[in-house]
Amino acid sequence: MAKEKTVSAVPQHVAIIMDGNGRWAQKHHLPRLSGHEAGRKSVKQVVQAAIHHGVRYLTLYAFSVENWQRPREEVQGLMGLLRGVIREELNEMGKEGIRLRTIGRKQDLPDAVREELEAAIERTKENQRLDLILALSYGSRAEITEAMQAIGREVKDGKLDPDKIREETVSAHLYTHGIPDPDFLIRTSGEMRISNFMLWQISYAEIYVTPVLWPDFGKEEFAKALEDYAGRERRFGGI
Repeated sequence: MAKEKTVSAVPQHVAIIMDGNGRWAQKHHLPRLSGHEAGRKSVKQVVQAAIHHGVRYLTLYAFSVENWQRPREEVQGLMGLLRGVIREELNEMGKEGIRLRTIGRKQDLPDAVREELEAAIERTKENQRLDLILALSYGSRAEITEAMQAIGREVKDGKLDPDKIREETVSAHLYTHGIPDPDFLIRTSGEMRISNFMLWQISYAEIYVTPVLWPDFGKEEFAKALEDYAGRERRFGGI
């Protein structure tokens, strides 16, 4: 077996819009949930690849606020799959030094899923090799709206001078406070849109879109994306 290649100029924080599970299932004449189950294998491969390449933060867009509109059976299947993955991978997360975190409206999740999630977050909170951040019931517009509401309450209560509101003030009220902004955004399945994902945080992120469907996106595809990132020059608005 060929030795896995390590690339230089590795991003500190990679965020991924995992898209294409449904199309993968359709392509293989399988139920949609089978596509999500196949995508679970890609999650494991990409987490392992992120550790191998030295990525410090990995955010996966796992379930959006809009996804609650999907058929009930599919949503229930996804929630059951999420709960099973957390339970089955918990020991491995401990061995690999993975800290599990979430962003989004955790209160929207079913009680059993939320309890499983909170227990895993607590158990892995001291791990420092990779922060694995699951965006669950997440929507960036909702996140920014809630941040503005919180800031507004502080202004109303006299705790914050509106003239002193800075970008850092907004960032501190987002779900991602304490987490560095993504350097690199990957989207699978070839769709050319952001889908309400981390709109504030990806302002200066490099973007990589691949036609590969998420269940087919493994270690080699992740390494290919990192190689593309390594060849870019980030100017942040400068020359």
